[in-house]
Amino acid sequence: MMRAIEITGAGGPEVLRPTQRPQPQPSAGELLIRVAASGVNRPDVLQRKGLYPPPPGASDLPGLEVAGTVAAGAPEDLESAGVALGDRVCALVAGGGYAQWCVAPVGQVLPVPHGLGDVEAASLPETFFTVWQNVFEIAALQAGEWLLVHGGTSGIGVAAIQLARARGAHVVATAGSADKCAACLQLGADVAVDYRQQDFVHEALAATGGRGVDVVLDMVAGDYVARELRCLADDGRLAIIAVQGGTKSEIDAGIVLRKRLAITGSTLRARPAAYKAALARALRAQVWPLIEAGAVRPVVHRAMPADEAAAAHALMESGTHVGKIVLTW
Repeated sequence: MMRAIEITGAGGPEVLRPTQRPQPQPSAGELLIRVAASGVNRPDVLQRKGLYPPPPGASDLPGLEVAGTVAAGAPEDLESAGVALGDRVCALVAGGGYAQWCVAPVGQVLPVPHGLGDVEAASLPETFFTVWQNVFEIAALQAGEWLLVHGGTSGIGVAAIQLARARGAHVVATAGSADKCAACLQLGADVAVDYRQQDFVHEALAATGGRGVDVVLDMVAGDYVARELRCLADDGRLAIIAVQGGTKSEIDAGIVLRKRLAITGSTLRARPAAYKAALARALRAQVWPLIEAGAVRPVVHRAMPADEAAAAHALMESGTHVGKIVLTW
């Protein structure tokens, strides 16, 4: 048996409860990880509220990213992942991360970047897979282009700002206070916009001399979409990854036509393992060296004991954090 955090019913943070579950066993193509730390993410909050059920076959336990040590796996699966028993790894999973033991598909297991501890490593997979997929593969942000990222101090935001700058792009980030805007600038944003006090459309156009940004990473949707189209440059790309501002948007299709804009949406959790494995290979080749060189760094707001998962969710929903929240075992 193992300790875990389960969702006892749809509701607030209080529905997260410590429990005992049977230790999972790896199937073919999986590795068993002894978990040292588990990342907390917005999709976990949605699952807790009953709005984001796990895909078929995935654990009902929340948690999409873990870090720890390899505890078991078939020899061919260890070889495929390029790891050995006892190696320190982090992994993206479709569920089951809030537990002392977790199984992960071999293609989604990555070595912990040199110099990082388990807490920092647990903060990487979900956000970096998401940012790489949407900003660099789907929206194809290039060096010299401009990225507008909302929620600049969220886990997604701090990863997007740093990766964009490390790869030669410019960044406009939005945040909800002067202190958070200062944090965005410290992470490398060229311009930080306090969305409570400033119009991000005006500020993005001003930063680019009226041209507009090339890519928008949007986790808000709702009425933000129409405004984002106005501040995109010709041939701009809008990548929608969440709908915190609502699912309904009214847009001017004429702007889309005149500017030749592309609007994309994505989810990652239910994608095939082969797709996620390709993202993992890209991260290992393109991003892990940047982390190990110090050009990109994990930003952990707070590490909390796993039994305090309810408090961790309350902290995330408060919106006062900068970076990631991590549970430790």
